Amino acid sequence: MRIALRVWRQRDREDAGRFVSYQADDVNPDMSFLEMIDVVNERLIGQGEEPIAFDHDCREGICGSCSMVINGRPHGPHQGTTTCQLHLRSFADGDTIIVEPFRARGFPVVRDLVVDRSAFDRIVEAGGYVSVSTGNAPDANAIPIAKPVAERAMDAAQCIGCGACVAACPNASAMLFTAAKVSHLGLLPQGQPERDRRVLAMVRRMDLEGFGGCTNFGECTAACPKEIGQWTIARMNGDFLAASIRDLEEMNLRDEPG
Repeated sequence: MRIALRVWRQRDREDAGRFVSYQADDVNPDMSFLEMIDVVNERLIGQGEEPIAFDHDCREGICGSCSMVINGRPHGPHQGTTTCQLHLRSFADGDTIIVEPFRARGFPVVRDLVVDRSAFDRIVEAGGYVSVSTGNAPDANAIPIAKPVAERAMDAAQCIGCGACVAACPNASAMLFTAAKVSHLGLLPQGQPERDRRVLAMVRRMDLEGFGGCTNFGECTAACPKEIGQWTIARMNGDFLAASIRDLEEMNLRDEPG
């Protein structure tokens, strides 16, 4: 099959960038999307041109680094699918495919289709962990956790930090990512000692990184390759409100004379 590509090319963060047209001839419908770009890059290198820069690692839908907007949709046309899991059989012979990077102030373009997603790392560094020593791994079922709670924690923990939620949101909000990280720890017993500190620190860090606010469009969950639900956002908002009130009460107590 033959595929026409319009790919965003940008030398660095200061470059204005532009779309460049390429032709992928005689590609196999069973190729993954990234394999097709590999073929195009091999031809470009053979012609002495700069290959298209893009992020990838596991190519198994686990690492989240294959972040591209394909025909206007983060990761492409299928739900619950990362770019590396997308195959050319999802397109018709002769189609034109527009490929561009995730676009958000919090994700500056590094080169071509590569964006700097280190803002997500800084949000996690703010509190997305358990620092309290819990000793060695406990025996199975030593800590009783209700099945619905465990399942919800695992659902939230599926987040791979790809950033599709940010790219899909009209506000470029990182609420779904942050809520998933807050929720999967906040639901488990090991995460309770730092629950308040965690949600306050991570939400504040998210705001400092320049991501937009959530206005419940729901585009984030539609684009999420792990199909994480908006319930995580509602849960985080509740945790943040409760933690803010307790934090304010503690401040008032400290300020009282005597």
